[in-house]
Amino acid sequence: MGLPQNEVAADNQRRRIEALPNSPAGDAIGNAISLAGPMLAVGSSLASSGTSSATGLVAAGSVVAGLRIVDWFREFGSSKVNENLEALGQATEDALNRVENTLREHGTSIAEIKSRIESPEFENGMASASLQALRTTRGDRLKRLALILANGVKEDDLEPESLDDMMRAAVELKDADIVLLGKIYESQKSLLKQSRLNPSNWFSQVQTYWNEFVDSGVLDASKHLVYRSSFSRLESHGLIQKFREISTAAVGLEHYALLEEGLQFYERLQEKSQ
Repeated sequence: MGLPQNEVAADNQRRRIEALPNSPAGDAIGNAISLAGPMLAVGSSLASSGTSSATGLVAAGSVVAGLRIVDWFREFGSSKVNENLEALGQATEDALNRVENTLREHGTSIAEIKSRIESPEFENGMASASLQALRTTRGDRLKRLALILANGVKEDDLEPESLDDMMRAAVELKDADIVLLGKIYESQKSLLKQSRLNPSNWFSQVQTYWNEFVDSGVLDASKHLVYRSSFSRLESHGLIQKFREISTAAVGLEHYALLEEGLQFYERLQEKSQ
């Protein structure tokens, strides 16, 4: 039995109903056809008058003016916004359904799940995800936003500042960055969790773990520029920390530590069933 109607499902349903009379995709296609008309007319006029393509350049801007570029951006932009929000809403609803099943299997009541989804924190999280969804054309990045939101419900942790930071990272990081973060996560997650209890020798242990990580051959030295780019982006989002610089071109000799934010971010991106 599913959750009673929640904010995500209600918003998705509302969008589907509003989309029935006028499909954004259909409107966009229609607009593209209508916008192409003036351009074809210009081309036809040039051809019928015997004007060469070189001579046609004298009428500078005539083709561009006929295209109505501003209107084109407006129409296609509106269509893409609706498409992104629809995809984000559906991905979030699907992820929340999985989270509900997991929570119920572990004894969490329907009332508790419902209260988390109807909380002001979840509403703020939806607003943050919606804003970030406008910054990408990638479906996989929209799915990242949905997972962060749904897993925040699962963990009962929807702290606004943390959510904002994670969602910004979700749309700005490349797939290769996430893959690299996952490798660092697997190498250092146990160390980071141990260091919460005994932080005194964390710095020296990170160096040991990192050396083992590099020696294992996980990093391909021939791709050092790709890795350096990913390291830089991950560090700029506060997910990892570089310990020191070494004057060499060899990849992996700078020691990187997985931070709490990196561990949490990577775990929130996982479709966990437990």
